[in-house]
Amino acid sequence: MAAMSGVWLRALRAALPVPLGLPAVRRLRTAAPRPAFAKELFLGSLRKEEVFPYPEISNEELEEINQFVGPIEKFFSEEVDSKKIDQDAKIPPETLKGLKDLGLFGMQIPEEYGGLGLSNTMYARLGEIISSDGSIAVTLAAHQAIGLKGLLIAGTDEQKAKYLPRLASGEHIAAFCLTEPGSGSDAASIKTRATLSDDGKYFVLNGSKVWISNGGIADVFTVFARTEVVDKDGELKDKITAFIVERDFGGVSHGKPEDKLGIRGSNTCEVHFENTKVPIENVIGEVGGGFKVAMNILNSGRFSMGSASAGMIKRLIEMTAEYACTRKQFNKKLSDFGLIQEKFCLMAVKAYVMESMAYLTAGMMDRPGFPDCSVEAAMVKVFSSEGAWACVSEALQILGGLGYMKDYPYERYLRDTRILLIFEAIEQAFSPLIAKSVIEQTEELNLLTLEIQGTNEILRLYIALTGMQYAGKILTDKIKEIKRGNVGLALGEFLAKLRDTMGRKVDYGLVGDRGVAHPSLQESSKKLEENIYYFGTTVRGLLSRFGKTIVDEQLVLKRVADIVINLYAMTAAISRASRSISIGLRNHDHEVLLTNIFCTEAYFKNNYAIAQLQKYADENLDDFIKKAAKQVLEKRAYICSHPLDRTF
Repeated sequence: MAAMSGVWLRALRAALPVPLGLPAVRRLRTAAPRPAFAKELFLGSLRKEEVFPYPEISNEELEEINQFVGPIEKFFSEEVDSKKIDQDAKIPPETLKGLKDLGLFGMQIPEEYGGLGLSNTMYARLGEIISSDGSIAVTLAAHQAIGLKGLLIAGTDEQKAKYLPRLASGEHIAAFCLTEPGSGSDAASIKTRATLSDDGKYFVLNGSKVWISNGGIADVFTVFARTEVVDKDGELKDKITAFIVERDFGGVSHGKPEDKLGIRGSNTCEVHFENTKVPIENVIGEVGGGFKVAMNILNSGRFSMGSASAGMIKRLIEMTAEYACTRKQFNKKLSDFGLIQEKFCLMAVKAYVMESMAYLTAGMMDRPGFPDCSVEAAMVKVFSSEGAWACVSEALQILGGLGYMKDYPYERYLRDTRILLIFEAIEQAFSPLIAKSVIEQTEELNLLTLEIQGTNEILRLYIALTGMQYAGKILTDKIKEIKRGNVGLALGEFLAKLRDTMGRKVDYGLVGDRGVAHPSLQESSKKLEENIYYFGTTVRGLLSRFGKTIVDEQLVLKRVADIVINLYAMTAAISRASRSISIGLRNHDHEVLLTNIFCTEAYFKNNYAIAQLQKYADENLDDFIKKAAKQVLEKRAYICSHPLDRTF
């Protein structure tokens, strides 16, 4: 049946009506580069034209994606046995064949290479369905979100023509190889090396990689290795280069599959390269340009975790609501208890906000002009992964002992979800380089400050440092202009500070007669405007206080990231709810309710975090936190005396 569905699914695009004069294949959208939205928040600026109105897809795209949804939902409902996949720690061959027949190994590969050629928005929609099985979702993501993405982003036409057709069909599966034994967070300690042959025709690759998703089933690998590069000064230096490596090149082997806590059906193992000959034509991008390739790969795929997590939470809400509305305790249904109602509210709010963030980001990425949405995508990843973990935990609380039993799927959701906060550990290996690329002006970086195990922690630092570097450059340019005698700019800065001391009325144009937000969201919009303005002044104060040493202030950067994540989440929810009211979507009043709940909570959290960031703030306990941690780590143990050690 899957094969029949696949044939029918692939025929859909040809059958769909095409507007007169337009080609059947979706064209690449091009235009002038667009300004960054999230980075402007660090300046206390709101580019509302970038996020209002909420993005929409065309009627043709809507019809197309709805045609895809039915067969894929049917396949996952009828032919995917998630319990068996989890128990056997393997996706059955017939299930993999069904996924290939449906075209799911080529969702974002262009149609000219045999893929579905989906936009980011359409990809996000299918991700909601695929997330019903964590092992399958990871297998597909490892294949196309990172495994082959380097080819899509930086591959040559020849490389694409050679590899993409078989990757799109699933005949070949891709994997992404960076992390190594013992390398941890230090990119400088990567040992895998590619040495250019004497005739200059190929590289000889030697080294090992660990925790590689699809490592045991992949035919094509994106591999990062150290290469010798002559820099502009004529000196020989080691730099990282990205390669396309085929298993058939020889010298490629893998270890046994790892026995994991969750996503057990996905294949994770070590991959070894021993004197593997890689043709020079298989370099992705430039020799020595591997860091840039890796960052572009990571930045392009994170947003989809928002829609996938929202899809999972919506399924959880349905399953747990049925239980809560039928299960009785103390002659009352569980759904009548306030503490249970609070949990359902939390799940609904989290799902709505992360979904809003994901589709706002996808819509921005789909616009012409190749917008830089790396910070927005990172924020979606952090918010949705942590939100998903919180929601699964709350669902188990509602279900009680039943949720803990292996006869039901809930405990599997819990195990599968935990990885979301750790995923993209590949970025940990590049974390020192991230700091260097973000704070370019810093001459003496303590790169060890970014050696943190935990991807969401790394992403928070990336979000904060990227935004502060952007703001710092613009503010520095302003100071230079004032020093050169720009009286108008100096007067503007003086008046801004004067208005602040007298109590500024913040107005970014979200509300009022010409406001872009719906009147029912007026209070939430005002809270957002106020938060954005004072976030900008706080960032300015932090840059003035710490300067280049801000890279060492991780607890400060964490708060900065948390604030801006909330600001983006508030913006996405307000924009989406405004659109829903304007076009008359069903239950739009429920969207307004969820938005107002979230924005009110986020507003007060932001205010407290901003207070903590002020110099000499009583709310700031950073020095005490560091002191307590140091005392524990010096002894490598919990050092308090046991209460029964002795009597007085």
